[in-house]
Amino acid sequence: MVSSEPSTQPTVPTPKRFELLTLGDELLLGLTANGHLTFIGAQLGRRGVLLARNVTVTDEADVIARQFRESWAQADVIITTGGLGPTCDDRTREVIAQVLGQQLIFDPTIEAAIADRFNRLGRKMTPNNLKQAYRFEHGEVLANANGTAPGLWVEQDGKVLCMLPGPPNELQPMFTEQVIPRLAERGLLLAREAYMQLRTAGIGESALETRLQPVFARHGDALNVAFCAHQGQVDCRISSPGGKLTLTELDAVAAECERLLGEDFMCYGYDSLAKVCADLLRAEEKTLAVAETATGGLLANAFTDICGASKFFAGGVVCYSNEAKMTLLDCPECLISQHGAVSAECAVAMATGVSETLGADYAIAITGFAGPCGGSKENPVGTIYVALHAPHGVWSKKLSYPGPRRTVKERAVNAALDWLRRELLRARSGRSLPGDRVSAML
Repeated sequence: MVSSEPSTQPTVPTPKRFELLTLGDELLLGLTANGHLTFIGAQLGRRGVLLARNVTVTDEADVIARQFRESWAQADVIITTGGLGPTCDDRTREVIAQVLGQQLIFDPTIEAAIADRFNRLGRKMTPNNLKQAYRFEHGEVLANANGTAPGLWVEQDGKVLCMLPGPPNELQPMFTEQVIPRLAERGLLLAREAYMQLRTAGIGESALETRLQPVFARHGDALNVAFCAHQGQVDCRISSPGGKLTLTELDAVAAECERLLGEDFMCYGYDSLAKVCADLLRAEEKTLAVAETATGGLLANAFTDICGASKFFAGGVVCYSNEAKMTLLDCPECLISQHGAVSAECAVAMATGVSETLGADYAIAITGFAGPCGGSKENPVGTIYVALHAPHGVWSKKLSYPGPRRTVKERAVNAALDWLRRELLRARSGRSLPGDRVSAML
C-alpha cells in the first residue's frame, strides 16, 4: 500500500565536495574582510553542506589558474568570488575559461543590462565595462540586480562552477535567490534547512546546554547539537545525522526546548533582537524612542535597519554632551550635577525625556563609559546604565562589560534590546516587570 501522506523524512543528498575560492589582493592585504566565507559557509551549512575548504588567492593570472586546476580536479562544486569586474585586475573570467577550454562570447543582453544600469544612475558608461558582457560559450548567466557584473554558471565534466561578483550587496542576493535554488534542484543541497535553530538571549552558553541537556540526552546519537555564542546571545542548532529523526520529530524537540527556556527563548531562525522587539511592538501597536550617549546611535540603527520601522520607531536622540541632554531631553541640570551623566538617575531622566519629547509608549536610554578612557572608581570603564520607560513605570539597570570599546557598545545595545523584549512579553501576558526601579524627582 502506498501512503499519500507527504514524507517527513529529510532527503539527504549524496555528499559532494564544495570548495570556495575567494579572489583578490585586498583580501590578502587585510584591506577587506573575507565576509564571503562567513556568508556562503553559513548558507551552505543551513542546507546540510560543509565547505571542504576556502582558498584565498591573489589577482595574478598564473596563481588563479594553478589554484583553479587543483580545485577542479578534486571538487564537485566550486564557487568563486571576485575578479569579474571591468578593470585590469579582474582576470577570473578569462583565466578560468582558458583552463576549462571554453570560449568567451559577447552577450548583447548583458551589454543592454549594463547600459540600462548606467542610465538609471545618470552616469556615462566607459568602454571597459563591456568586458563584463562576456560569458562562457557553454554556460549560463546569473542576473545581477545590484551591479554590472553578472554571475556565471557552468556545468562541465560532471561538476558545477559558480562564479560570483565580489561586492557583498551583489553577491549575497544572487547567492540566496539564484544559486541556492539551482543547487537544490540538482540534489546538491537539502530542499529545506538541515537543522532547527533556536536563538536565545540573556543566558550563557554553558547554562543553556545544562538546561537543555535532559531533552538532548533522551535522543542519544540520533540528535546532533551545536552552539554558537554572540554578544549576549547564543544560538542552539539541532539536527539529526543521516535523518534518524524525522522533521516532525525535530520540530517537537525544538518546541520542548522552547518551553524549557521560557523568556530566554528569543525566536526560531535568524531574526535579530531588534526584529523580535519590532514584531512585538507592531503586534501591540506601540511605539518606541531611544536616547543614547555611549552607544552613539547603534541602538537607533538596529531599528532603522528594519523595513517599515516608521510604523513603530518614533526616533532617537544621540546626546553626548550634558548640554544636549538638558536641551533635547529636558534632563535637569541639578540632577546631572548631583549624580553625573553616567548614573541610574541620568539614564532614567533620558528615557523619560525622549519618551515625552517624541511621544512614544516605550523608551530606552543608554549612558556609560565605553572606554578606553574615562571612568571613575565608582563607575570604571565598561560601566553602562540602561533605563527602560514603559507606560506603567521606569526602571534602570547597571551593567559592567569590560573589553574593547566596540564590544562594550554592542553588548550594551543587546542588553537593552533584550530587556525591552522581555518587558514587551510580560506586558502582553499582563505580568509586571521585576527590576531596579529608580524613583527620581524629575
